[in-house]
Amino acid sequence: MYRFFILSCMALTAALSACSTTKQAPDTSIKTSSVIAPEWRKLGYAADDAAPRMSGWHRLAGRTLEVSSLADLKLQDKEVILSFDDGPIPGRTDKVLTILDRFGVKGAFMMVGEMAEMHPALARRVAEDGNTIGSHTYDHADLTSLDFDAAMAEVVKGELAVTKATGTDVAFFRFPYLAESHRLRAAIAMRDLVVMDVDVDSKDYFAITPASVTQRTMDLLHKRGRGIILMHDIHKRTATMLPTLLSELEAEGYKVVTLKFKKTQAPSNLVASADLVTTR
Repeated sequence: MYRFFILSCMALTAALSACSTTKQAPDTSIKTSSVIAPEWRKLGYAADDAAPRMSGWHRLAGRTLEVSSLADLKLQDKEVILSFDDGPIPGRTDKVLTILDRFGVKGAFMMVGEMAEMHPALARRVAEDGNTIGSHTYDHADLTSLDFDAAMAEVVKGELAVTKATGTDVAFFRFPYLAESHRLRAAIAMRDLVVMDVDVDSKDYFAITPASVTQRTMDLLHKRGRGIILMHDIHKRTATMLPTLLSELEAEGYKVVTLKFKKTQAPSNLVASADLVTTR
């Protein structure tokens, strides 16, 4: 509808400069000024947010990988999985979803149960958009600071809350703070959940610039060549840096893999890591 409106404006008022600017090629550089494409501004971004690449987004989309055991999760060189923890939260998660859609890729959203309960419509949208759904406990507790029964109660409560909010089964789990024990990992796997590890930590939760987050992520990725990237959809800087990160991934020939769970008849000890090694 918006593009139709713009085209109508151009036909009726060709002399207006606002209409003429829509003919310009999209800017794929890092945004440091307040100049933002009108179409992106309409989606609610502030002046210091980066606009996504508007062409060639399909080149970034990779294969869909079904996981039912540890052996199934084998990423090839220049393949990545985009994972987002701690949401959903209005004004942040929805922007991340819009950016992913612009680039034609999907992410793995590890939701905190309490957040999913507070924002069920947004949680459901994440699932309906075709993204991978995982849980991240109910209130982001450090499970290693709790006794075993309390820790497992936190895991189960979070899983049920996310399932109810999204309307879909939860098949993936990530430990808050990546704090775990062998006993907890085994017990969570027995619930037929895939424990998601991290290969590239963007550190987007640090008080640094979006450009610094992008640079750190790409530097680490260059060393590994592939892997599961950890980000957080609750931070503004993540939504700000994401278009630039995806543009750089695309320019360097990376592919974003969509992760899906493949059910098996018998529960198996499922642990997901791109290189089959737990990375801290």
